[in-house]
Amino acid sequence: MTTILIIEDELELLQILQKYLEQANYQVVIASKGDLGLSMWEEKQPDLVILDLNLPGMDGLDIAREIRRKSDTPIIMVTARVEETDRLIGLELGADDYITKPFSPREVVARVRAVMRRVKIPKEVSNVIKSGALEIDLDGYEVSIDDEVIDLTPTEFKIIETLASQPGRVFNRLQLLEASQGNAYEGYERTIDAHIKNLRAKIESDPKNPYYIETVFGIGYRFVKEKRD
Repeated sequence: MTTILIIEDELELLQILQKYLEQANYQVVIASKGDLGLSMWEEKQPDLVILDLNLPGMDGLDIAREIRRKSDTPIIMVTARVEETDRLIGLELGADDYITKPFSPREVVARVRAVMRRVKIPKEVSNVIKSGALEIDLDGYEVSIDDEVIDLTPTEFKIIETLASQPGRVFNRLQLLEASQGNAYEGYERTIDAHIKNLRAKIESDPKNPYYIETVFGIGYRFVKEKRD
């Protein structure tokens, strides 16, 4: 059974989310303080974390940073912060999705399902995309550079999979959002920029002069499969 860790200090909301997720056949563990939540993550090794940003004991962004330092566990941020900067910081730390309060518990369940589908559904056809030192194993859900596996979040993998599957095609931000987050996702298109920044930091030898993922100014991004002069 898939295990979900909820780290949320609003006890009523915590209980509601726990109830809805358990009804959706997820196993749920909970924590109402940040430091306790991080300890629970280390102990339980859940399949996904729902993480509030404003927490006593330890800030949610610090928790996300610590989780990402050790693991690619999917993270859905829950925040009452409306500033775009806060959302982008969380995404740059490696969060896979975010949801802003107030929200429907059913929406959270839908987001969890969407993220877990990206993690768990195997590809029907084995396929490997190679470009220089970069290798994307679509069947094994793995990216490597010079045979060294690169840790990507589920969202990052889905973005590079989408781009690399059609090299040369320009995808706008909304298309990449829909490909990586699902049709039910309603988010700020510029959050894709944060994910692209993270991807480049992981796969590009010089992220400021990217080789694999090109910016097409005013439109979006494309994957360059062939070596450029």
